[in-house]
Amino acid sequence: MTDTPAPAKPAGRIELTLRALVLGCLLAVIFTAANTYLGLKVGLTFASAIPAAVISMAILRLFKTSTIWENMTVQTVASVGGAMSSIIFVLPGLVMVGWWLDFPFWESVLICVFGGILGVTFSIPLRRALVVEAGLPYPEGVAAAEVLTVGSRGAEQTESAVRENASGLWVVVTGALVSAGYALLVAGRVFAGEAARFIRLPASLGGGATGLGFGMQFALLGAGHLIGLSVGLAQAFGLLLAWGIAVPILTSPDTIAWLTANGIPSIATTLPVGVGAEELATTVWAREVRFMGAGVIGVAALWTLIKLAGPLIGGLTSALAANRRRSAGEVLARTEQDIPMTIVAGLSLACLVGIAGILAWFAQGNPTLAGSTGLLVAGGLIYVVVVGFAVAAICGYMAGLIGSSNSPVSGVGILAVVIASVLMLGVLALAGVPADPSVVAFALIVTAIVFAVAVIANDNLQDLKTGQLVEATPWRQQTALIVGVAAGALVIPLILNLLNQAFGFAGGPPGIADEPLAAPQATLISALARGVIGGDLRWDLIGLGACIGVVIIIADAVLNASTKGKVKLPPLAVGIGFYLPAAVTTMLVIGAVCGWLYDKAIKTTRFADVGRRMGVLLASGLIVGESLFLVMTAGVIVSTGDDAPFAMLPEGSAWPAMLSGIAVFAVLTFALYRWVRGRAEKV
Repeated sequence: MTDTPAPAKPAGRIELTLRALVLGCLLAVIFTAANTYLGLKVGLTFASAIPAAVISMAILRLFKTSTIWENMTVQTVASVGGAMSSIIFVLPGLVMVGWWLDFPFWESVLICVFGGILGVTFSIPLRRALVVEAGLPYPEGVAAAEVLTVGSRGAEQTESAVRENASGLWVVVTGALVSAGYALLVAGRVFAGEAARFIRLPASLGGGATGLGFGMQFALLGAGHLIGLSVGLAQAFGLLLAWGIAVPILTSPDTIAWLTANGIPSIATTLPVGVGAEELATTVWAREVRFMGAGVIGVAALWTLIKLAGPLIGGLTSALAANRRRSAGEVLARTEQDIPMTIVAGLSLACLVGIAGILAWFAQGNPTLAGSTGLLVAGGLIYVVVVGFAVAAICGYMAGLIGSSNSPVSGVGILAVVIASVLMLGVLALAGVPADPSVVAFALIVTAIVFAVAVIANDNLQDLKTGQLVEATPWRQQTALIVGVAAGALVIPLILNLLNQAFGFAGGPPGIADEPLAAPQATLISALARGVIGGDLRWDLIGLGACIGVVIIIADAVLNASTKGKVKLPPLAVGIGFYLPAAVTTMLVIGAVCGWLYDKAIKTTRFADVGRRMGVLLASGLIVGESLFLVMTAGVIVSTGDDAPFAMLPEGSAWPAMLSGIAVFAVLTFALYRWVRGRAEKV
């Protein structure tokens, strides 16, 4: 069929409307819930801009006056609300260290709101430097702009564009239903949720223990599709280093004997003789190898900061020069109108006053810290301003380089908590205060605020790039960003409390189902805070990981230079593969390979661009469906007190759940990609 222009579109600029804000907030609630579960499960979140844009276009098309800019508003609110969920990389640490038993609503909300709004205000001066002038690719921002352009009123639409919009919504919905349906069968014990095998290596290979597994979860498959092949293979390399080298060596009888003879601490020396391969391998990985991964992540984050120093200084200089010209009376085009700097300064000051109140209230409520309230509040505010603005710029730049989903905000969080903990040691020395759990908790709260700044800046600049491409008005979009922060912040403590009661978190009190969520970043960040302040951090393991990280950085540089950028080994992705559970990393790698094979299969077709967008929508639907189902499951567990409310088969049934699960998962994966390819071809 020949493409012809669609029916006439309404004229006028409808942008920041009440219906757009309400719809954006509703979508923000959905994506925040989905991202909260995914982040606690696997330590990753996904960018919700594209699925939010597709859903928005499908719904607002019911209104004849809707425009591309109104859809932009919905996408902005929903996207930043979903990004706000990344605060769960820090907040659960307060439960893990035993300071909180649950998540106090208003305290959690205010930490998110004040930090999130600072993320918006800190990123406003960076818009011109990093979005307009830096020439960064902003992959997700550009992709979202493409989706908005082909699917919104106010764009030069064709019949195929209208069909793509409608078809894209069905792809998201179908992916979500398949993902949720499979998760229901896993919850019903019809299929196993994970396939794994642990073995003892032969004596000729050292006799250590190791294993391999993969989680049969469509949310992981979708996340792997989104991270891409380069990052996926780098994570596979990290997995190989951890489970193919580090775990077997540390569990080898010869290594254990040598460590014992030399008095070197090792968790393997404390385990009973003859312990099974699974317990030995998983314990050594959790207690020692993960800290090596933390060292790799820390060095990778530092290397990223070093590489970004020059561009950031140049960008900030350009932004300050542009601001001076505006102050001198230069007339700005509508697409260059940010929120006025006086309002930005006022909002920032109000947030800092609120943060000071939170820190003062916390310190005054603890006998250990009460006498040092002034010092703690002043130091905390300086830390939030200096480190917060730095991480806003860093994360915004990284989002421009590799996208919000791939941006290593967790690495920034690790650096932030180490810096905060070291500074707390300085405060303890000045005030003569002993180290106790309240000091660790204070460091985590300050880190949570800085982390909120980081994750919102990381997402905001991506959204502002989309706005620039569709010629949205910056100040209206920035207003929508603040609304999205509030929407996401109000949901997070509710979801966290629900998941905590139902499942619990690793290292914290058990939930009803006693299936603790790994919460990998929160586990690491809380362990780092406790280790630095308590003085018992395994710096040797972190140092060894840091050395591995340096080697990986050199290898990446050599590969990049020798292949002219065609082959890369992203150091941070290697560290994450080192750090995440093997079952999680393996499925992420499988998802990355599936996504690459799908994109390669459609690359030379006439519908390549449409097919690529449909693949992203399928991946997003897979994540949303399973994540929302499991959040709903948590609600059922808490309300009924039943740890397996959907069980269809008795525990320990002879039904081959693992084999049947593998077969059905593989068939569904192939069928979904084939179906999406067919829909893209029809569009």
